Amino acid sequence: MNPFSTLGIRHDIVNAITELGFENPTPIQEQAIPVLLSGSNDFVGLAQTGTGKTAAFGLPLLELLDFEENYPQALILCPTRELCLQITSDLKKYSKNVRNVNVVAVYGGASISDQLREIKRGVQIVVATPGRMLDIINRKAINFSEVSYVVLDEADEMLNMGFQEDIDTILATTPDDKKTWLFSATMPAEVRRIAKKYMTDPHELTMGTKNTGNVNIEHEYFVVKARDKYAAFKRIVDFNPEIFGIVFCRTKIETQEIAEALMKDGYNADSLHGDLSQQQRDRVMKRYRERSIQLLIATDVAARGIDVNDVTHVINYSLPDEIENYTHRSGRTGRAGKTGVSIAIINSKEVGKIRQIERVIGKQFTKAEIPTGFDVCEKQLFGLVHKVHNVDVNEEQIEQYLPRIMDEFKDMDKEEIIKRFAFLEFSRFLDYYKNAPDLNAPAFEERGGDRDRGGRTSERYDRTSSRGDYTRLFINLGSVDDFTRGDMLGFICNQSKISGKAVGKIDLKGVYTFFEVENSSAQQVQDAFKSVDFQGRNVRIELAGDRGTEGGGGGERSGGYRGNSGGGGFRGERSGGGNRGNSGGGFRDFSGKRREGGNSGGTGKRDGERKRRF
Repeated sequence: MNPFSTLGIRHDIVNAITELGFENPTPIQEQAIPVLLSGSNDFVGLAQTGTGKTAAFGLPLLELLDFEENYPQALILCPTRELCLQITSDLKKYSKNVRNVNVVAVYGGASISDQLREIKRGVQIVVATPGRMLDIINRKAINFSEVSYVVLDEADEMLNMGFQEDIDTILATTPDDKKTWLFSATMPAEVRRIAKKYMTDPHELTMGTKNTGNVNIEHEYFVVKARDKYAAFKRIVDFNPEIFGIVFCRTKIETQEIAEALMKDGYNADSLHGDLSQQQRDRVMKRYRERSIQLLIATDVAARGIDVNDVTHVINYSLPDEIENYTHRSGRTGRAGKTGVSIAIINSKEVGKIRQIERVIGKQFTKAEIPTGFDVCEKQLFGLVHKVHNVDVNEEQIEQYLPRIMDEFKDMDKEEIIKRFAFLEFSRFLDYYKNAPDLNAPAFEERGGDRDRGGRTSERYDRTSSRGDYTRLFINLGSVDDFTRGDMLGFICNQSKISGKAVGKIDLKGVYTFFEVENSSAQQVQDAFKSVDFQGRNVRIELAGDRGTEGGGGGERSGGYRGNSGGGGFRGERSGGGNRGNSGGGFRDFSGKRREGGNSGGTGKRDGERKRRF
């Protein structure tokens, strides 16, 4: 018998979750479900992300609601669109054997008229983000007067995102005798106030100690000089060739710049931040879930509600301003009983903050050393050896090519073939890490001058070559054409078939852009764009020497460029007020192999969602 049956879950729901792989309840499910099934208590559940909270409240709801009636009986509020869709999808899967279950997802960034039509057709469970839910309430398009249960999922994150007033307004439309179930990873004072305001003598369940981190996560920190942070970060990534991680930055600008720099350096990365439109965000997350992206660079707000399995590493490129946010960050790995690693890259003055985080999460960090260049090359090499040793060969596909392959290698012995393959695969790593310096800094070093002003990263990315190695070019496309630096990088590389590493600084302006390419690639780029058009007008690339610097090109704005664009009519094509984000072409992955496909990011406000700006 499935253990969920002994908790009081009906047979048809147990059959559905058994097909989903639910064999044994997690601790939060085992202890919360019997309490919630009684339907007689308000409830506060404190547990880390990835512990199975959706089933902990979702399964009892499916037991308690009357699906013969078609009016809203349960409201689930959560902080982000991703979490909203995830909860809705899970509830539908759990209830696939139950008749007449209607669950509607209500969130910003999608058609509100479609959501209103779904509500009008009849619904028992509404899963919503606060901003869009408030919009629908203000339209008087839903009636919560008979709601029996309200679930506040990830309550601490909703408050961090500034949804306090929205939650108050929404809950005011629900009956006083409803039951409120609150789930949160941490219990700051604001969450405690919500519990006190909207609940009566709630049953409180804490899995582990309040605010503590997941026991399956190892916590490490590396101490480096500020000027070496990006190089150290890349070395940590290279030392973990199978990494599938989320990298947290403090600001949107830093997030974008780190992602663009990684793309230039050949990594499969993309950014996720508050300026992305919902469509662009969906595109990034789809590629990340499909593992086309190995490194997702994100702000705290943008990463809220991300639920991706098998994240191996969380890397704190910048420590969060609020210590509680570290718990949310690290909780993206080590989910559902699996192990993970949370890494912090800090300078010597931030060691004290590590000690504060240790006290909050109740776990000690391990001080780790940035690997040497030799260590990285060795790890990458033997990672490849391991892959070769364990690969499943499709004999049918390879058989037709084997005779010619054998003939090509007939004058080489096994040792020579292995040596050549290894060198071919790793010459890039060997060259890059030749004479690589030690990047570790003393943990309590006092220094004040090596931090970049404002924490900006745009000029730190190992661009040690002098400008004499680059040619500066002009292109008649800019930010008004919905390009960012990442877009421009991908556009140039795709069209001219050059590596992102051959492109230097990109100086994006409104209607034009200056960019640098290695001298050896300059003519190739110019030739590649001789007959290219963009949205119906010719693209021009010219040497930038005669156009001055940043103040130059003004005549281009009022002269030929405007004429080519049809009087600037392309401005009207912009909707949502945003620029597209990173759009890259084929870049090399960690092993140096060619990967196809672009990175998509962008800017634009989420429809109906309020969020803190970073």
